Amino acid sequence: MDKIDKVLLKEIANIDETPKGAYNIRKNGYGIERQVTENVSIVTKKDKSGIDVYVKENTKFEFIHIPVIITESGLNDVVYNDFYIGKNADVVIIAGCGIHNDHHKDSKHDGIHRFFLEEGARVKYIEKHYGEGAGTGKKILNPITEITLKKGSYLEMESIQLKGVDSTIRETKGILESNTNLVISEKIMTHGTQIAKTIFDVELNGENASTHVTSRSVATENSVQEFKSNVVGNTVCFGHVECDAIIKDKARVIAIPEIIANNVEANLVHEAAIGKIAGEQITKLMTLGLNEKQAEEQIIQGFLR
Repeated sequence: MDKIDKVLLKEIANIDETPKGAYNIRKNGYGIERQVTENVSIVTKKDKSGIDVYVKENTKFEFIHIPVIITESGLNDVVYNDFYIGKNADVVIIAGCGIHNDHHKDSKHDGIHRFFLEEGARVKYIEKHYGEGAGTGKKILNPITEITLKKGSYLEMESIQLKGVDSTIRETKGILESNTNLVISEKIMTHGTQIAKTIFDVELNGENASTHVTSRSVATENSVQEFKSNVVGNTVCFGHVECDAIIKDKARVIAIPEIIANNVEANLVHEAAIGKIAGEQITKLMTLGLNEKQAEEQIIQGFLR
């Protein structure tokens, strides 16, 4: 791997040396490095591009890295990754995609990830997206995440768009059985003419299933963001969706909440707030020696932290 590869891996997966545990590194549409462990196997799909990841039951505290990097301008990369998490396993999966584009053709990555958690399994899933490069070609990322939680399982997802992504449609779908919990935290920042759309669809089908979705975003200059959520409660369950956004300049943010209670015991809540940075916040930081731009940047970083 060259210097650019290493920068991308550091940004999206905090990799600066050979990762511990199982990993699969994909570059420009092909797997370039892989390692498995006694409890985690990674198998290349035979019918389409992608991998199947199998985690044995009762596996505890293992890390699995599956980053994707693209340095080829004009590449349209599509990958299908399935994760089969055994009963009572507890693992951390670190994914994400970084694109470096120095030319005029668009580079695009569509990652379709499906998670199947058996009873009592726990997963923390971290997905970061990042774009860079001096070319006029766009950096486009369209992740799709489909989650199926069986009785008593838990999945926590951190989805972060760092910077440099020109266009993205981010879809997350969840089907939850009894006593399951899906926690999603999303952070996005856009600038220029970038476009970002987020779609959450969660079905709470089992008794005492719950989900908590938090989206925090900053839109600046002429960028546009859209947040759409749909939580359906079909039994005794709990769902909470929170969307907070800061806008600057001529940016636009659209929030479209939808909650559907098909059962009298379904407890569903949606909160949305969109606004600008408060002037008193900037003034307070300027009294500490920061200029206006520095004060704004500190407030934004604190909001997204």
